[in-house]
Amino acid sequence: MGFPRSKWLLVTFVATAVSAQAQRFVLVPAGRYQVGKEGSLRNPLRTVTIDSFRIAIYETTNRAFAAFVKATGYVTDAEKHHNAMVFRPGLAEFRWIQDSTACWRWPNGRSRGGIDHKMNHPVTSISFRDVQAYCAWAHVRLPTLEEWEIACRAGTTTDYFFGSDDRKIGEYANVWHGHDHLKADYTDGYMYTSPVGRFKPNPWGLYDMYGNVFEFCTGKLSPKESNSLAHARGGSWWCSAASCHSFNSYDIGQVNVHASFSNQGFRVVRQ
Repeated sequence: MGFPRSKWLLVTFVATAVSAQAQRFVLVPAGRYQVGKEGSLRNPLRTVTIDSFRIAIYETTNRAFAAFVKATGYVTDAEKHHNAMVFRPGLAEFRWIQDSTACWRWPNGRSRGGIDHKMNHPVTSISFRDVQAYCAWAHVRLPTLEEWEIACRAGTTTDYFFGSDDRKIGEYANVWHGHDHLKADYTDGYMYTSPVGRFKPNPWGLYDMYGNVFEFCTGKLSPKESNSLAHARGGSWWCSAASCHSFNSYDIGQVNVHASFSNQGFRVVRQ
């Protein structure tokens, strides 16, 4: 006799959601962990207690986000407001340009190509609000600021999970190796994003915790902080030793919850 159409649609929806999250997770045990950095105002050194959680070994990809959009018809902030911020070589440090054509399908604007051959790259040009919608659909969530750092550190207490020498960053992360951003930098094979998992993982088997894309987290730096702000960690392909240098275990960035950048993405958590 077969399924009634309503049940068939439900099964299809669930199967799509499962497929979108068909990636491995690492269990982080409950316990007390050291986070922060001595002398930091935004992220002071402290000990926190957390419950156990599972964090994805990869950043969320274009393929996974495309499954979400196909299943729900969701329209991102960048598609609605045409205000995504993108980068092109030649801009001064910390300068970005607004591109009305940019969105997750064309993360650096239509003139620079789409994601057809980059489905295994992290999704970008999405806002914190877009990410929250994805997480609700996929029955996952973002890591908190503390959870992200604990997972990133993987039991270490140094500035980087590989030690204290940032000259090793190229082994573990897709970052900008040029002294400035006036010329394109393909030192590691990529100017923009790289496929997830292309570089070495941290000691717990998590890839791209540094570089590739900044990763959204939940949480506030103070109880008085505006709800219009979201935070992200880990640095991105744009970050260099001479400029933002955020590819470490302790820095915390911030952005408006509706802002979309071509170096901004996320990874997910489940209990």
